[in-house]
Amino acid sequence: MSVITLTTDLGYRDFYQAALKGSIISLLPDVRLVDITHEIPSFNIQHAAFVLQNAYHYFPKNTVHLIGIDTVFQEGNRYIAMKYDGHYFVGADNGIFSIILGENKPEDLVEIELMQDLRFLHFPLADILVKAACHIASGKDIKELGPAIESPVQKVTLLPIIEGNIIKGHVSYIDSFGNVISNISKELFNQVQRGRNFILHFKRNETINKMSWHYNEVAEGEKLCLFGISNYLEIAINKGNASSLLGLYPDETIMVEFID
Repeated sequence: MSVITLTTDLGYRDFYQAALKGSIISLLPDVRLVDITHEIPSFNIQHAAFVLQNAYHYFPKNTVHLIGIDTVFQEGNRYIAMKYDGHYFVGADNGIFSIILGENKPEDLVEIELMQDLRFLHFPLADILVKAACHIASGKDIKELGPAIESPVQKVTLLPIIEGNIIKGHVSYIDSFGNVISNISKELFNQVQRGRNFILHFKRNETINKMSWHYNEVAEGEKLCLFGISNYLEIAINKGNASSLLGLYPDETIMVEFID
């Protein structure tokens, strides 16, 4: 049975999500639909990319990931389909594909050239993108959707900066528990640390100088840092909301200082 996942900013209040699912099931009745999330903040492709980057690899190869972020029709916009890491991604070419790829290259990348049904002019997600996702999920060749393209639209993202013994990063994501996830990867941290002690600096002159393995390693209400399931440096409070209690929100600066 083929699998199509859904990552959108449609929410749960309106009929849009049901219309999307109904459109898919009408074309592919036996498909297995999986909601990754429908609560991406409106038009926030960086938030959506972070969720997808951390979720897609749990699914079986050849899963189709339908991305419903900023897909509204606009003259000059294009829709694309990509095969990457054995998975398929379908969505608007608004920069999200370049964030998902990072420095990597896709196995296939095509512009979707399917006829737009004018009844769905304001909801191409339930028309062009659904048709493309179902085409792939039914076992057909991604190359039949349209011509190959060199690269997706590029979205500039903030990367950590290394200055001597310091890594300067920023908050990239706040999860539903209020855990603060940075853009400093475990790989980069270990590369610069080289076994040295460290001090993590962030807002309000707060610091942490010990890496935890799990959230319950400190007393309830105490702050900690660790590399969570995303493998990015995370600031948390055991049984508490670190974002609100520490005043840390997306794009806030954090700094790791390594001590010789």
